Amino acid sequence: MELFIVNALYQTFGTNTWVKKYWEGRVRTWFSLEIVSIEGKVYFFIRTPSWLKNLIESQIYAQYPRAEVSEVDDYTEDLAARLETEEWDMFGLEFKLSKDDIYPIKTYIDYGLDKSTNLEEEFKIDPITPMLEYMGSVGPGEQVWLQILVRAASDRFPKPGTWFGMQSWMKATEDEIKKIMDKYAITNDKGKKISDPAKVPKGEQDKIASLTRSMDKLGYDCGIRGLYIAKKSNFNGVHNIGLMSSIKQYNSQNLNGFKPTNVTSFDYPWQDYKNRRVNKLKKEMFDAYRMRSFFYMPHASKLVARKSIKRTPFILNSEELATIYHFPGQVAETPTFKRIESKKAEPPANLPM
Repeated sequence: MELFIVNALYQTFGTNTWVKKYWEGRVRTWFSLEIVSIEGKVYFFIRTPSWLKNLIESQIYAQYPRAEVSEVDDYTEDLAARLETEEWDMFGLEFKLSKDDIYPIKTYIDYGLDKSTNLEEEFKIDPITPMLEYMGSVGPGEQVWLQILVRAASDRFPKPGTWFGMQSWMKATEDEIKKIMDKYAITNDKGKKISDPAKVPKGEQDKIASLTRSMDKLGYDCGIRGLYIAKKSNFNGVHNIGLMSSIKQYNSQNLNGFKPTNVTSFDYPWQDYKNRRVNKLKKEMFDAYRMRSFFYMPHASKLVARKSIKRTPFILNSEELATIYHFPGQVAETPTFKRIESKKAEPPANLPM
């Protein structure tokens, strides 16, 4: 999946010159990677601009020769029409990183999946499995949607020593590594500070190793949101907690992790009389999901129902994205996650007529 993400999703076409960006008004192409459970049946979707459809398909087949890709209708449209008339309820939230986004989350390499090709399936640990188990647990009249919005990263980190200068996330990562090393530098006879790797504690060495590995990957601006939608008669508040915890397995104490933000609720009942404010928040969140909108207006940072909605993209590299969104192997065999038993193929060329 990491090869697919690198080859297919890193698109900077149209914004590589100031004329295209500011005069013609072009924006960086973005994609939506989605994992959806509809009454316990789990599906993987990729929302892409139509002119990139063939590229996406060919790159999936290149990495997954036995896959079967189908173009389908937008599953959000049917529910959007019913939400206005039927008795449905919704809980939504978005995620942000707990630390600076130059620090990576826990990835498949940290779980040892890059070295486990010779292991039996039951000894492998696929971090996406808890999410699939949770999604498969929802019942009739319930749906869970998870959306990862992705675009190629650009320079947006403040450049030290300048007023308006910007630098890439890789340069910011280099600065952070230097900052860590300087804490354990020694001073020589000439009064000059020299880095001494031997004095760096094991935990800091692991942190430097993870930051260094992260710099070798392509970076993407990302935004993640999730929705739990159900008929009011079937709505189960426990699934709200499940949605918030569905990507906890990627958190690391020493590095980075995810935490909820922009939750469609208020802390105290007197903050929202008759649920008027929370209903506005839910509508805004649903519309943002349906439009796959995060980076640009009308669903960038804004004030909704007197509650500030801040949508600031964070950086995930190709390794991190492939960990969160990939087609699971046999280790993720759950009762509600079924694979196709056969693949469509063209008839052989030498078939007798």
